[in-house]
Amino acid sequence: MIGSLSAFIFFIPVSASAYPAYLTYTYNHHIFSINALRHPEWRIKKKAWFFHGLPAVPPARFLAYGKDETYPAGWTYQEQTAWSKEAIAETVATEISAKLDRPAGDVVISRNESGSVVFGGYGLTGLQVDKNLAVELTKTALESGVSSIVLPVSVTQPKITVSDESLRQAGIREVVTVGESVFAKSPVNRRHNIEVGVNRFNGHLIPKGTVFSFNEALGPVNQKTGYKKELVIQGDTTLPDYGGGLCQVSSTAYRGPWEYGLPIVQRKNHSYAVSYYSPQGTDATIFPPNVDLKFKNDTPGGLLIQSFTDSTDRAYFIYYGTKDNRQSEVFGPYISGRIAAPPEEKIIYTTEIPPGEKRKAGERHDGMKAVWYRRVRMEGTGAILERVFSAYQARPLIYQIGRTSSDMASPTLGDLSSTPSWLPSKP
Repeated sequence: MIGSLSAFIFFIPVSASAYPAYLTYTYNHHIFSINALRHPEWRIKKKAWFFHGLPAVPPARFLAYGKDETYPAGWTYQEQTAWSKEAIAETVATEISAKLDRPAGDVVISRNESGSVVFGGYGLTGLQVDKNLAVELTKTALESGVSSIVLPVSVTQPKITVSDESLRQAGIREVVTVGESVFAKSPVNRRHNIEVGVNRFNGHLIPKGTVFSFNEALGPVNQKTGYKKELVIQGDTTLPDYGGGLCQVSSTAYRGPWEYGLPIVQRKNHSYAVSYYSPQGTDATIFPPNVDLKFKNDTPGGLLIQSFTDSTDRAYFIYYGTKDNRQSEVFGPYISGRIAAPPEEKIIYTTEIPPGEKRKAGERHDGMKAVWYRRVRMEGTGAILERVFSAYQARPLIYQIGRTSSDMASPTLGDLSSTPSWLPSKP
């Protein structure tokens, strides 16, 4: 890993031709992968000059010589392969900056006549990749055999106007952190539930020194509170239920406080790896009332949430408050223990659907383990390194088949002539 902000820098000397095929660029949970082999324009030829066998800078007139020109005695050169900063810069601009850069927002925070918090505009922080430094880091990584690069990103505060005195007294003055996630390709009901869930948190104030409970702020999840049925992980199955998709909201809410360095009191990963919550290990599942997301607001003031979705299928939780002197970095994910999804189908008999009816109750999912590290340092204290571990199960393709109650009472129902390889053997 190499980067201007990271203390973990590893250099592995390699030959000029043995550069890493894939480069991974990270900024918090944002990850970009570039295949260097697909960018032959990065490699250029240049002349390395020598005078009496020692590296030297040639006179400017040598550059105008033709291929067959004879150079003065003692001067020689060799054709060498080098990296084109211009070509790398163009790739960084199109594949990273265009996706990560954004201007700072402009927001007015007030209260309406009923006392509810009202936002005029959006207070997103501005992000800008330092492309020149990113190019230098890329070049150094390629020359040193390093495949992971921490992106140099400058963060600018939005223009914030807080017109309510009670919010100013609570310390609402700047953006402390932002959580975000992408829910592109979500089905209609999932989008609906995400929108309803996100709106539940808009204007929620977390007092200083208190523990935030996602489930408490969310409230009841049912048809009466505006939710539709969509896929929900329920033990071994994934079936439609009210509020399916709300884990997109909880994962979004989690990422900001986690990246800033707030104490995470409770967080649980999903039982299997869900593509919506990539990169793996940055998700936070909830299932009221049992599974919750909780974190403590140990900042100097309150934390006010502005939550919303935009036209690019992104969900945001902006936390306004007062920043302190803590420094926090997250590193990962380090993936291990990959297990291919079981090839056999799993059949589950149920009375929840008409007898003889068959429905899919779960897709195949590969298993894996994901580890992130978070390093938090407060002024006057040493750095604390935390390990965030997530284990994701390998899941087979699952079907449910409807049966009557009397059929379910049969002792032979579901007997298999052979046990699937992914099930433990019977004792």
